[in-house]
Amino acid sequence: MSASEASLLPKYLVLTGGVGGAKLCQGLSEVLEPEQVLFVVNTGDDFHHLGLHISPDLDSLTYALSGLASVERGWGRDDETWNCLETLKTLDGDTWFQLGDRDLALHLKRSADLASGKTLSEATASITKALGIPHRLVPMSDDPVRTFVDTDEGLLAFQKYFVARRCEPKVRGLVYEGAETAAPQREISAFLQSDRLRGIIICPSNPMLSIEPILAAAGIREMLLGSPAPVVAVSPIIDGAAVKGPTAKIFSELGEQVSAVAVANRYEDLLDGFILDEKDQNLVGEITSLSLATTAIPTLMLTDLDKKRLAEDVLKFIDEKFGVIEPES
Repeated sequence: MSASEASLLPKYLVLTGGVGGAKLCQGLSEVLEPEQVLFVVNTGDDFHHLGLHISPDLDSLTYALSGLASVERGWGRDDETWNCLETLKTLDGDTWFQLGDRDLALHLKRSADLASGKTLSEATASITKALGIPHRLVPMSDDPVRTFVDTDEGLLAFQKYFVARRCEPKVRGLVYEGAETAAPQREISAFLQSDRLRGIIICPSNPMLSIEPILAAAGIREMLLGSPAPVVAVSPIIDGAAVKGPTAKIFSELGEQVSAVAVANRYEDLLDGFILDEKDQNLVGEITSLSLATTAIPTLMLTDLDKKRLAEDVLKFIDEKFGVIEPES
């Protein structure tokens, strides 16, 4: 495909975080050319551990798009070994956050790049290029944003809540430290200004832990609201339960209904369309009452074929419900 042909393709901005989001992104990467999509990844989960900069959501998507993700564990990379962790344990080291030997190499590379003065975007691009990933994935910001969970045990850094405490403390609220001054990653604005932008897709990720940190970064929500392209979200809750992680638990503890309707309500006036699972067909009326275009389709992604099928269905939904956005003359 020539550069001129690529410039005429429709484009999509995708907000993502966590394993569920990475699955849909993998499907989208199979049906969209690299020039057509920009994956914007949550970095509220980032933290420093053993002197290394860890970016769990960037890593999940990196491993998914490179074909290295561990299907068995649902996190980390496949064909992993644990020699470093086991040795660290004998030295009475800090092992609550598991880093495999192969995974450790990625964190060493990123940390070295950052120490040399590169931005997180530059470090990410270097890693994805080395792994042969043609699609662009960028952090939501090159400035630090850190998610803290307000719990009945006090304020916990996200990874302490999620990994060390296994999501056991009761959640009272979320804090996105640094979000109010974090500048959006520079490619986001340029992508949103493209006259070929067809849609903005919010992946089936935890709204509070994966998507809202992105939206909280200074200016991003406003840029999405100002875009003429439709914003469409895929629900991470199916039939009153989360596919993976503490999404349902957090909704319940915050006093919200555990349903796809609650997910749509979390995004307030940002959405134009919403995709539920076929098991939630009975909720379509409640969603459409929010003035949102809606459909109920199979959204559970158990296989690579499921990921590609859902990606195709999401793009088809955008085309059918919102038509073609003509560039301004």
